[in-house]
Amino acid sequence: MKPILQVALDFVDLIRALKLADESVAGGADWLEAGTPLIKSVGLDCVRALRKKFPQHTIVADMKTMDVGRMEVESAAKAGADIVAVLGLASDSTIMECIEAGGHYGAKIMVDLLEVSEYLTRAKKIEQMGADYLCLHTSIDEQMEGKISFEKVGRLAQEVNIPIAVAGGINSENACEAVEAGAAIVIVGGAITKSEDAQYATQEIKKALDQNISIKTELFKRITGGNIREILEKVSTANISDAIHRHEALRGIFSVTSGTKMVGRAVTVRTYPGDWAKPVEAIDKAEEGDVIVIDAGGVGPAVWGELASHSAQEKKLAGVVIDGAVRDVTEIRRMKFPTFAKSITPTAGEPKGFGEIGVPVNISGTRVFPRDWIIGDDDGVIIIQNKKAVEFTNRAMDVLERENRIRKEIEEGGTLGKVTELLKWEKR
Repeated sequence: MKPILQVALDFVDLIRALKLADESVAGGADWLEAGTPLIKSVGLDCVRALRKKFPQHTIVADMKTMDVGRMEVESAAKAGADIVAVLGLASDSTIMECIEAGGHYGAKIMVDLLEVSEYLTRAKKIEQMGADYLCLHTSIDEQMEGKISFEKVGRLAQEVNIPIAVAGGINSENACEAVEAGAAIVIVGGAITKSEDAQYATQEIKKALDQNISIKTELFKRITGGNIREILEKVSTANISDAIHRHEALRGIFSVTSGTKMVGRAVTVRTYPGDWAKPVEAIDKAEEGDVIVIDAGGVGPAVWGELASHSAQEKKLAGVVIDGAVRDVTEIRRMKFPTFAKSITPTAGEPKGFGEIGVPVNISGTRVFPRDWIIGDDDGVIIIQNKKAVEFTNRAMDVLERENRIRKEIEEGGTLGKVTELLKWEKR
């Protein structure tokens, strides 16, 4: 059979979900899924609304049932769901209750193998129980760590005979890989729901599935480590802060060169106030694309100026962060060398040579280690620990993609308050 495209409406606002559903149906979506966040936010009214608006489409209720299976399947089916999703981690009795209730109320059962370690053994048993579909699911949190693979799909396809759905991190580039691995149902969320033009995005993925081709996309991809810099250059420090729970920027550090962007790995320097010897020596040790990060105690005199900036720029360094003072800012601004500092002064110190290079430093109360990622723009400077770089970079890209969609809805006549249904979320 032809691959089925299921669009996961993982919103928390029903109005936005229905608008997106309209666009995706126009683009050729086969099945519409009331995502778990949507069901938790507005209840099964979202299933009722989808059934009413799209009477000819298959409606999936992603209940992620773990208990009281009969009750949850019955309520979802009566709301209009054709398929109800249950977790494979649920007990055998719960899954059997779901299957029996599905038979009674006319709903098929999809069992999601999310976080099931022995998935092949569990899948074969679930098939014997009488489930209609199996789903292999890469969770959003796993996607943020770059864990996207269809290897399990191929293994499962050799062991079971019921249709397999695959979800998590799918876009127009890799959708055909899911089908080639053995998936009959391809579940797509963010690559459609965060798109500025969801109809076009759906058409592209549908085309990729029908023609078994890969169609390049710039967004909705998750990195595994190789192209961190490329993604960080696309996102802002505000995106990164939002992505990691409103993480604070370096306190008191501001952009001296407004309008510049800085992304690079830290070459750390600890020095004494006014002693510019080690900061200048660090330029020689740094590699192209690195950022010099200087702990000068947060005070003057200056440990960096125009000549140091010129030397760093000639070596193609990405910028400098100074917990201390900088001078020659007119010349540095003319050069547009990304420079971030705590203060500006015309006074320089003396090169005495005290301090160290390549050691952990304290910048305005934040610990910075060598090779951490440093991102700076007009809003400030954010530090991403090297060990968290893949996850936090992916999460920042997710924020950017979501904002792109919200911006488009505002341009189409909404307001931020109305698009996000802000009043609904106010504490009362």
